[in-house]
Amino acid sequence: MTAPRLGSILRILLFLAVSLCPFSAMAEVRLKDLVDFDGVRGNDLVGHGLVVGLNGTGDGLRNAPFTEEIMTSILERLGVNVTGEQFRPRNVAAVLVTATLPPFARSGSQIDVTVSAIGDSSSLLGGTLVMTPLFAADGEIYAVAQGTVLAGGAVATAAAAETTDGVPTSGSIPAGARVEREVDFDFSRMQILRLAMRTPDFSTAAKVEEAINRAYGKPVARMRDAGTVELDIPATDAASPAHALSRIENLRVAPERRARVVVDQRSGTIVMGNDVRISPVAVSQGGLTLRIEEAPLVVQPNPFSEGETVVVPRSTAALDEAEGTGFAMVEGGHSLSDVVTGLNALGVAPRDLIDILKTISAAGALHAELLVR
Repeated sequence: MTAPRLGSILRILLFLAVSLCPFSAMAEVRLKDLVDFDGVRGNDLVGHGLVVGLNGTGDGLRNAPFTEEIMTSILERLGVNVTGEQFRPRNVAAVLVTATLPPFARSGSQIDVTVSAIGDSSSLLGGTLVMTPLFAADGEIYAVAQGTVLAGGAVATAAAAETTDGVPTSGSIPAGARVEREVDFDFSRMQILRLAMRTPDFSTAAKVEEAINRAYGKPVARMRDAGTVELDIPATDAASPAHALSRIENLRVAPERRARVVVDQRSGTIVMGNDVRISPVAVSQGGLTLRIEEAPLVVQPNPFSEGETVVVPRSTAALDEAEGTGFAMVEGGHSLSDVVTGLNALGVAPRDLIDILKTISAAGALHAELLVR
């Protein structure tokens, strides 16, 4: 059996396997992927520091005077008196350091950090971040970062040319910060735990409530609104809220989604949900192209004659109209495949189809939310 024929048979078998699977089983997802648990969240951290050891790609201190201030502050903390001195090194760069303190992070654990230049440094490749405290929104220090920066780009320069690959002015330090302070939050004392729906929907919230109550065999969960389901921890008879969540977070629920059409105008990408429907509608599509050309003509006098050089304007303007599709009927459908078949029958390019979808939506024939990005 030839390889192309074997590939065709495998594709057919894969299609049949997917088609024969129940749709509800394919659509079911874990509860932990649908909701956020109250209190289980990260906290953003930020700090400013200094990257040293650069190979002449640091800040120009005339354009970034704050780099000198940071460097002076660090050296004075180390006992080096630099009052009145002026620095002109090219191997240091001022940076902002950002990180996310994960939930339940304990003192001594390590987290990843991102380092980004804030001056006119051209590259952070090979640099080392000096000890930098990271602050949370309350102004307290929760972690301290330090380590070698792993930048994701490269710069090559020559006498008359320069090329850049990636973004060498930003990098990361895996496990580059150590947690020094824990968030003051006692998760074990929670009596009512709220489950926040990532996509609020009444039907999905009702399914989550039903799945939890079915798992416990009694009413322990209650839907408050489209975005919140409350879990009564004492009613679950669990040893702690953590034990209760460990029992329900892997429950399978088939979420309901709003019918949406997402359009990316930059790339011409169109994504439709399974519930998108279009009422029968007639569409006529065409285009106008306006073309204007300027070709000025320079008229000069003959040699050794009197006169002036004159620029005579010469313009050409044309307006072309494409033939378009004429009126085409887009039949209403009962499934996504019917909608796609009707739109493909227009025979237009993706970018023209974007304009058609906008117009169909304005006419009230597109029964879905149209999101244009």
